[in-house]
Amino acid sequence: MSTLPQHPSEGTKRERPSAAVARAARALAAAGVEAARAEAELLAAYLLGVPRGRLALADGFTPEQLDRFDALVARRADREPLQHLTGSAAFRHLELAVGPGVFVPRPETELLAGWGVEQGRRWPAPLVVDLCSGSGAIALSVAQELPAARVVAVEGSPAALSWLRRNAASRAAAGDRPVGVVAADVTAPDLLADLAGRVDVLLCNPPYVPAGAVVPPEVDRHDPADAVFGGADGLAVIRPVIARAAVLLRPGGVLGVEHDDTHGTAVPGLLAADGRYEAIADHPDLAGRPRFATASRRADGQHAGPGPAWQTASS
Repeated sequence: MSTLPQHPSEGTKRERPSAAVARAARALAAAGVEAARAEAELLAAYLLGVPRGRLALADGFTPEQLDRFDALVARRADREPLQHLTGSAAFRHLELAVGPGVFVPRPETELLAGWGVEQGRRWPAPLVVDLCSGSGAIALSVAQELPAARVVAVEGSPAALSWLRRNAASRAAAGDRPVGVVAADVTAPDLLADLAGRVDVLLCNPPYVPAGAVVPPEVDRHDPADAVFGGADGLAVIRPVIARAAVLLRPGGVLGVEHDDTHGTAVPGLLAADGRYEAIADHPDLAGRPRFATASRRADGQHAGPGPAWQTASS
Protein backbone atom coordinates (compact mmCIF):
# COMPACT_ATOMS: atom_id res chain seq x y z
CA MET A 1 0.00 0.00 0.00
CA SER A 2 1.08 3.58 -0.55
CA THR A 3 2.80 5.31 2.34
CA LEU A 4 1.94 8.78 1.02
CA PRO A 5 -1.52 10.35 0.62
CA GLN A 6 -2.82 9.98 -2.91
CA HIS A 7 -4.80 12.56 -4.90
CA PRO A 8 -5.64 11.18 -8.35
CA SER A 9 -6.46 13.68 -11.07
CA GLU A 10 -10.17 14.37 -11.19
CA GLY A 11 -12.00 12.01 -13.55
CA THR A 12 -9.03 9.66 -13.97
CA LYS A 13 -7.38 6.80 -12.15
CA ARG A 14 -3.93 8.28 -12.72
CA GLU A 15 -2.13 10.77 -10.54
CA ARG A 16 -0.30 13.65 -12.16
CA PRO A 17 3.49 13.29 -11.89
CA SER A 18 3.74 16.85 -10.56
CA ALA A 19 1.52 16.09 -7.58
CA ALA A 20 3.30 12.84 -6.72
CA VAL A 21 6.71 14.46 -7.09
CA ALA A 22 5.74 17.38 -4.85
CA ARG A 23 4.68 15.05 -2.03
CA ALA A 24 7.75 12.89 -2.49
CA ALA A 25 10.04 15.92 -2.41
CA ARG A 26 8.54 17.01 0.91
CA ALA A 27 9.05 13.52 2.35
CA LEU A 28 12.66 13.36 1.17
CA ALA A 29 13.46 16.85 2.43
CA ALA A 30 12.04 15.93 5.84
CA ALA A 31 14.37 12.90 5.86
CA GLY A 32 17.41 15.11 5.23
CA VAL A 33 17.97 14.34 1.54
CA GLU A 34 19.69 17.44 0.16
CA ALA A 35 18.49 17.47 -3.47
CA ALA A 36 15.00 16.31 -2.53
CA ARG A 37 13.09 17.73 -5.50
CA ALA A 38 15.62 16.54 -8.07
CA GLU A 39 15.73 13.06 -6.59
CA ALA A 40 11.95 12.82 -6.44
CA GLU A 41 11.84 13.73 -10.12
CA LEU A 42 14.53 11.17 -10.97
CA LEU A 43 12.63 8.43 -9.15
CA ALA A 44 9.41 9.37 -10.91
CA ALA A 45 11.10 9.45 -14.30
CA TYR A 46 12.73 6.09 -13.63
CA LEU A 47 9.43 4.49 -12.69
CA LEU A 48 7.53 6.02 -15.61
CA GLY A 49 10.30 5.19 -18.08
CA VAL A 50 10.80 8.72 -19.37
CA PRO A 51 13.72 11.20 -19.30
CA ARG A 52 13.53 13.58 -16.36
CA GLY A 53 13.18 16.51 -18.73
CA ARG A 54 9.97 15.04 -20.18
CA LEU A 55 8.39 14.14 -16.87
CA ALA A 56 5.72 16.86 -17.15
CA LEU A 57 4.56 15.33 -20.44
CA ALA A 58 4.32 11.79 -19.12
CA ASP A 59 1.11 9.94 -18.41
CA GLY A 60 0.17 9.97 -14.75
CA PHE A 61 0.88 7.16 -12.31
CA THR A 62 -1.45 4.20 -12.29
CA PRO A 63 -2.39 3.06 -8.77
CA GLU A 64 0.13 0.21 -9.08
CA GLN A 65 2.89 2.55 -10.24
CA LEU A 66 2.08 4.97 -7.46
CA ASP A 67 2.45 2.21 -4.88
CA ARG A 68 5.85 1.35 -6.36
CA PHE A 69 6.85 5.02 -6.40
CA ASP A 70 5.84 5.49 -2.79
CA ALA A 71 7.86 2.41 -1.85
CA LEU A 72 10.94 3.79 -3.59
CA VAL A 73 10.49 7.16 -1.92
CA ALA A 74 10.23 5.46 1.48
CA ARG A 75 13.47 3.59 0.84
CA ARG A 76 15.21 6.78 -0.25
CA ALA A 77 13.88 8.56 2.84
CA ASP A 78 15.57 5.77 4.81
CA ARG A 79 18.75 6.95 3.03
CA GLU A 80 19.20 4.05 0.65
CA PRO A 81 21.25 5.51 -2.23
CA LEU A 82 19.27 6.74 -5.20
CA GLN A 83 21.58 4.78 -7.48
CA HIS A 84 20.75 1.52 -5.70
CA LEU A 85 17.06 2.19 -6.25
CA THR A 86 17.44 2.85 -9.97
CA GLY A 87 20.30 0.39 -10.48
CA SER A 88 22.53 2.86 -12.28
CA ALA A 89 24.82 5.83 -11.76
CA ALA A 90 25.60 8.57 -14.26
CA PHE A 91 29.31 9.28 -14.75
CA ARG A 92 30.54 11.61 -17.48
CA HIS A 93 28.99 10.17 -20.66
CA LEU A 94 28.13 6.78 -19.18
CA GLU A 95 25.38 5.06 -17.24
CA LEU A 96 26.95 2.41 -15.01
CA ALA A 97 25.26 -0.49 -13.26
CA VAL A 98 25.74 -0.24 -9.49
CA GLY A 99 24.30 -1.80 -6.36
CA PRO A 100 25.25 -3.44 -3.07
CA GLY A 101 28.93 -4.31 -2.90
CA VAL A 102 30.35 -1.53 -5.05
CA PHE A 103 31.13 2.11 -4.34
CA VAL A 104 28.75 4.51 -6.08
CA PRO A 105 30.87 6.85 -8.24
CA ARG A 106 30.65 10.53 -7.27
CA PRO A 107 30.48 13.59 -9.53
CA GLU A 108 33.76 14.95 -8.16
CA THR A 109 35.61 11.93 -9.51
CA GLU A 110 34.57 12.98 -13.02
CA LEU A 111 37.20 15.72 -12.71
CA LEU A 112 39.98 13.18 -12.15
CA ALA A 113 38.72 11.08 -15.07
CA GLY A 114 38.59 14.16 -17.29
CA TRP A 115 42.14 15.09 -16.31
CA GLY A 116 43.23 11.56 -17.20
CA VAL A 117 41.54 11.78 -20.61
CA GLU A 118 43.26 15.07 -21.38
CA GLN A 119 46.64 13.69 -20.31
CA GLY A 120 46.12 10.58 -22.40
CA ARG A 121 45.80 12.70 -25.53
CA ARG A 122 49.55 13.33 -25.28
CA TRP A 123 50.22 9.84 -26.63
CA PRO A 124 48.86 8.30 -29.86
CA ALA A 125 47.99 5.01 -28.13
CA PRO A 126 48.37 5.49 -24.38
CA LEU A 127 48.49 2.75 -21.80
CA VAL A 128 46.18 3.83 -18.97
CA VAL A 129 45.81 2.05 -15.62
CA ASP A 130 42.92 2.62 -13.21
CA LEU A 131 43.58 1.37 -9.68
CA CYS A 132 40.73 0.75 -7.19
CA SER A 133 38.44 0.67 -10.22
CA GLY A 134 35.20 -0.26 -8.41
CA SER A 135 32.34 0.02 -10.89
CA GLY A 136 34.83 0.89 -13.63
CA ALA A 137 33.76 4.52 -13.84
CA ILE A 138 37.19 5.99 -14.56
CA ALA A 139 38.51 3.16 -16.71
CA LEU A 140 35.41 2.92 -18.87
CA SER A 141 35.20 6.68 -19.32
CA VAL A 142 38.79 6.76 -20.55
CA ALA A 143 38.15 3.83 -22.89
CA GLN A 144 35.11 5.57 -24.36
CA GLU A 145 36.72 8.98 -24.75
CA LEU A 146 40.14 7.73 -25.90
CA PRO A 147 39.36 4.92 -28.33
CA ALA A 148 43.07 4.38 -29.10
CA ALA A 149 43.95 3.80 -25.45
CA ARG A 150 44.69 0.45 -23.90
CA VAL A 151 43.01 0.58 -20.48
CA VAL A 152 43.60 -1.76 -17.55
CA ALA A 153 41.26 -1.68 -14.54
CA VAL A 154 42.42 -3.16 -11.23
CA GLU A 155 40.06 -4.09 -8.39
CA GLY A 156 40.52 -6.39 -5.40
CA SER A 157 37.01 -6.77 -3.99
CA PRO A 158 35.15 -9.83 -5.38
CA ALA A 159 31.82 -8.02 -5.03
CA ALA A 160 33.05 -4.90 -6.83
CA LEU A 161 34.71 -7.04 -9.50
CA SER A 162 31.35 -8.48 -10.50
CA TRP A 163 30.00 -4.97 -11.13
CA LEU A 164 33.19 -3.95 -12.93
CA ARG A 165 33.04 -6.95 -15.25
CA ARG A 166 29.35 -6.36 -15.90
CA ASN A 167 29.94 -2.73 -16.85
CA ALA A 168 33.02 -3.57 -18.91
CA ALA A 169 31.06 -6.17 -20.88
CA SER A 170 28.20 -3.73 -21.41
CA ARG A 171 30.48 -1.01 -22.77
CA ALA A 172 32.35 -3.44 -25.01
CA ALA A 173 29.00 -4.61 -26.41
CA ALA A 174 28.16 -0.95 -27.07
CA GLY A 175 31.28 -0.63 -29.22
CA ASP A 176 33.86 0.81 -26.82
CA ARG A 177 37.34 -0.69 -26.83
CA PRO A 178 37.35 -3.54 -24.28
CA VAL A 179 38.98 -2.80 -20.94
CA GLY A 180 41.32 -5.31 -19.34
CA VAL A 181 40.14 -6.29 -15.85
CA VAL A 182 42.69 -7.46 -13.28
CA ALA A 183 41.74 -8.88 -9.88
CA ALA A 184 44.48 -7.70 -7.54
CA ASP A 185 45.31 -5.86 -4.33
CA VAL A 186 46.58 -2.43 -5.38
CA THR A 187 48.95 -2.37 -2.39
CA ALA A 188 50.76 -5.53 -3.54
CA PRO A 189 54.48 -4.79 -4.05
CA ASP A 190 54.52 -6.70 -7.37
CA LEU A 191 51.32 -5.21 -8.77
CA LEU A 192 51.19 -5.34 -12.60
CA ALA A 193 54.85 -6.34 -12.77
CA ASP A 194 54.57 -6.92 -16.51
CA LEU A 195 53.70 -3.24 -17.03
CA ALA A 196 56.63 -1.78 -15.07
CA GLY A 197 58.01 1.31 -16.80
CA ARG A 198 55.36 1.19 -19.53
CA VAL A 199 52.30 3.05 -18.18
CA ASP A 200 51.53 6.49 -19.60
CA VAL A 201 48.65 7.50 -17.30
CA LEU A 202 47.85 6.00 -13.92
CA LEU A 203 44.64 7.05 -12.16
CA CYS A 204 43.34 6.04 -8.76
CA ASN A 205 40.31 6.82 -6.62
CA PRO A 206 41.30 4.86 -3.50
CA PRO A 207 39.60 4.53 -0.12
CA TYR A 208 40.76 7.70 1.61
CA VAL A 209 38.36 8.73 4.38
CA PRO A 210 40.13 8.64 7.77
CA ALA A 211 38.80 5.93 10.06
CA GLY A 212 36.21 7.23 12.48
CA ALA A 213 35.17 10.16 10.30
CA VAL A 214 31.44 10.85 10.21
CA VAL A 215 30.00 10.07 6.78
CA PRO A 216 26.47 10.38 5.37
CA PRO A 217 24.05 7.50 6.03
CA GLU A 218 24.18 6.48 2.37
CA VAL A 219 27.92 5.91 2.71
CA ASP A 220 27.87 4.48 6.23
CA ARG A 221 25.15 1.91 5.55
CA HIS A 222 25.58 1.08 1.89
CA ASP A 223 29.02 1.83 0.42
CA PRO A 224 31.58 -0.94 1.15
CA ALA A 225 33.75 0.17 4.07
CA ASP A 226 36.90 -1.06 2.34
CA ALA A 227 36.15 1.31 -0.55
CA VAL A 228 35.62 4.30 1.75
CA PHE A 229 38.00 4.23 4.72
CA GLY A 230 41.77 4.40 4.27
CA GLY A 231 43.16 3.67 7.71
CA ALA A 232 43.68 5.97 10.67
CA ASP A 233 44.81 8.95 8.57
CA GLY A 234 43.09 7.97 5.31
CA LEU A 235 46.43 7.44 3.56
CA ALA A 236 46.95 3.69 4.08
CA VAL A 237 46.26 2.87 0.43
CA ILE A 238 47.54 6.10 -1.10
CA ARG A 239 51.08 5.59 0.26
CA PRO A 240 51.74 2.24 -1.48
CA VAL A 241 49.93 3.42 -4.62
CA ILE A 242 52.31 6.38 -4.93
CA ALA A 243 55.29 4.08 -4.48
CA ARG A 244 54.08 1.49 -6.97
CA ALA A 245 52.99 4.08 -9.52
CA ALA A 246 56.57 5.35 -9.69
CA VAL A 247 57.62 1.86 -10.81
CA LEU A 248 54.81 1.40 -13.30
CA LEU A 249 55.01 4.80 -15.01
CA ARG A 250 57.34 5.43 -17.90
CA PRO A 251 59.56 8.54 -17.58
CA GLY A 252 57.22 11.45 -18.25
CA GLY A 253 54.13 9.36 -17.44
CA VAL A 254 51.57 10.94 -15.15
CA LEU A 255 49.72 10.02 -11.97
CA GLY A 256 46.39 11.34 -10.69
CA VAL A 257 45.05 10.26 -7.30
CA GLU A 258 41.87 11.41 -5.58
CA HIS A 259 42.05 12.21 -1.87
CA ASP A 260 40.06 13.47 1.10
CA ASP A 261 39.49 17.21 1.35
CA THR A 262 41.74 17.19 4.43
CA HIS A 263 44.66 15.83 2.36
CA GLY A 264 45.32 18.88 0.21
CA THR A 265 48.86 19.17 1.55
CA ALA A 266 49.47 15.59 2.74
CA VAL A 267 49.20 13.83 -0.63
CA PRO A 268 51.30 16.35 -2.60
CA GLY A 269 53.75 16.12 0.27
CA LEU A 270 53.97 12.33 -0.12
CA LEU A 271 54.58 12.73 -3.85
CA ALA A 272 57.35 15.25 -3.22
CA ALA A 273 58.93 13.10 -0.51
CA ASP A 274 59.03 10.07 -2.82
CA GLY A 275 61.58 11.84 -5.00
CA ARG A 276 60.58 10.23 -8.29
CA TYR A 277 57.94 12.80 -9.27
CA GLU A 278 57.92 16.33 -10.62
CA ALA A 279 55.27 18.86 -11.68
CA ILE A 280 53.30 18.03 -8.53
CA ALA A 281 50.00 19.88 -8.20
CA ASP A 282 46.78 19.67 -6.23
CA HIS A 283 43.36 20.30 -7.78
CA PRO A 284 40.03 21.42 -6.25
CA ASP A 285 36.61 19.94 -6.86
CA LEU A 286 33.64 21.97 -8.04
CA ALA A 287 33.05 23.19 -4.48
CA GLY A 288 36.61 24.46 -4.22
CA ARG A 289 37.78 21.73 -1.84
CA PRO A 290 41.14 19.97 -2.36
CA ARG A 291 40.23 16.78 -4.25
CA PHE A 292 43.00 15.19 -6.30
CA ALA A 293 46.75 15.41 -6.71
CA THR A 294 48.74 14.95 -9.90
CA ALA A 295 52.39 14.50 -10.78
CA SER A 296 54.72 13.41 -13.57
CA ARG A 297 57.30 10.66 -13.29
CA ARG A 298 60.68 12.36 -13.52
CA ALA A 299 61.82 12.37 -17.12
CA ASP A 300 65.25 11.09 -16.14
CA GLY A 301 63.65 8.21 -14.24
CA GLN A 302 65.71 9.03 -11.16
CA HIS A 303 65.10 10.16 -7.59
CA ALA A 304 65.34 13.85 -6.77
CA GLY A 305 66.48 15.38 -3.55
CA PRO A 306 64.33 17.75 -1.49
CA GLY A 307 63.26 20.77 -3.49
CA PRO A 308 60.21 22.78 -4.51
CA ALA A 309 57.39 20.48 -3.57
CA TRP A 310 54.12 21.29 -5.30
CA GLN A 311 51.57 23.88 -6.17
CA THR A 312 47.82 24.27 -6.07
CA ALA A 313 46.23 23.97 -9.49
CA SER A 314 43.17 25.90 -10.59
CA SER A 315 41.38 22.91 -12.05
